[in-house]
Amino acid sequence: MANVRKTRSDGVGALLLKGLCVLLVTVLVLVVFLYFVMLDLCWGHTEISRNLFVRTVDETSAVKFLARIYLSPEEIEAILHPPVPEAPSFVETDTSLVEINIPAQGSEAYVDPLGYVDEDGDGIILVPLRGGNYIGYMMIVLDPSRVIMGCIPESLGGRGYKVEEYVAAFDAVAGINGGGFYDPGGGGDGSLPDTLLVRDGKYYCEDLGVGQGFVGIDDKYILHVGFRSVQDAKDANIQEGCGFKPGPILVQNGEIAPEETLASGRNPRTAIGQRGADGAILLLVIEGRQPSRLGATYLEEAEVMLRFGAVNACNLDGGSSSMMWYNGEYINNTASIIGIRPLPSSFIVLKEGRADS
Repeated sequence: MANVRKTRSDGVGALLLKGLCVLLVTVLVLVVFLYFVMLDLCWGHTEISRNLFVRTVDETSAVKFLARIYLSPEEIEAILHPPVPEAPSFVETDTSLVEINIPAQGSEAYVDPLGYVDEDGDGIILVPLRGGNYIGYMMIVLDPSRVIMGCIPESLGGRGYKVEEYVAAFDAVAGINGGGFYDPGGGGDGSLPDTLLVRDGKYYCEDLGVGQGFVGIDDKYILHVGFRSVQDAKDANIQEGCGFKPGPILVQNGEIAPEETLASGRNPRTAIGQRGADGAILLLVIEGRQPSRLGATYLEEAEVMLRFGAVNACNLDGGSSSMMWYNGEYINNTASIIGIRPLPSSFIVLKEGRADS
């Protein structure tokens, strides 16, 4: 019997060893395959494909190094920062393009100016999106006074909060991730924003400035994009706002941003905008970094905003941070391999509006 048990043990060990070898070979084959796929993207495909690959990985926190395997620092720099025409002069948000027209909430279905239906009368319309390389969700908040900056000022520098925690803290019904944050190597704790934060008319982290992508809502519930300084935000009487330092602005005063400012890779995205027809706030989240959906470019993001009637829109933090919470659950899938990430800010949707009308 002892010999039999030894034989069985040897058989199990051999099977385990064989399985391990198969696993290692499979991983090696995948690594080699991915290496040559990326090599082909960099040198075998068109310049457009190469540039898209470089910009995509550069927009991540953890895998920027992939482009450096195939290209020199000078080549990468030329792709990421090509010579561009002189930057256009500062453009102030034209508030006259937005007409605030808040429908009454009720049990009856409401059809918005673009034909989308608020079937349950809660003032929120959720529209699924599908593009060639992404899926996403557009949340139309019919009453702009319901959208505020979700942040916990006393926690800044101490801890970040998940979107669902911000929604719960303000007894709200929905939310998306907000501005950028200090995130070395993708390991940041979401407690340190990378731009100014404004909550209920109070200004925090002013020393961080506004970057290229600050967005704020003023005391008349009009969304502004593009500021030169913190003082600009104060002059516009911004009450709620945050930023993603590189931005970019997607749509301003009814026009899509210059093409050179929208050069990007494909990644998960989050954006906020406002319709001119009724003042509804548009909250956009796009999934990505998955085999069936890589994500959207900035240009595609801007085109979606225009399609939904945005006169002003700005890109927020994306990638692993992109999340949308609505009615007790996350609507989209996270791209983060470590789960839902904590953040210093969010845009959340209150249960009721604050406007007088």
